[in-house]
Amino acid sequence: MSGIVGVKVKLMPDSPSVDLTKIEAAAKKIIEENNGTNKEYSIEPIAFGLKAVIVFFFFDEAGDTSDIEEKLGRIPEVQSAQVIDLRKVA
Repeated sequence: MSGIVGVKVKLMPDSPSVDLTKIEAAAKKIIEENNGTNKEYSIEPIAFGLKAVIVFFFFDEAGDTSDIEEKLGRIPEVQSAQVIDLRKVA
């Protein structure tokens, strides 16, 4: 029996000057193309003006999120993508 999982991924930009709205738009597109459902996006201050984009989306538990995580990490001007939370929601 499969269900839905909620996934949070932290996207770290290359520098504080990166346009985070472009990263967010690219992430939304990647998630939709990989059968995920966009839920929420937020900006988290890190240090010295650097901010991370926190991506929250729903995904079918039967699927594998590693492919989405890899694609999110290849967004231009993203230094890294890391799953910070993964839990069953339904």
